[in-house]
Amino acid sequence: MEAQFTILSEQALCDKNIDPCTIEDDLMKLFEVEAYKAWAAMELEQEKEVEEAENYMKEAEELLWKNSDVSKRK
Repeated sequence: MEAQFTILSEQALCDKNIDPCTIEDDLMKLFEVEAYKAWAAMELEQEKEVEEAENYMKEAEELLWKNSDVSKRK
């Protein structure tokens, strides 16, 4: 994103015929893409954490059942 921002900045400084609205639109598109990437990365991380938590819960349930079966036999 920095490279694209630099290109837009140089374009704005060098090209006297450039429309500021065009730069604004381009910047908004860049920020939108970056925001979407960040959102997707957070969602993926959350899904991994949920899966990990579910696995821990399953292991804990299995241990509880195993321990309750052992205590019943004694």
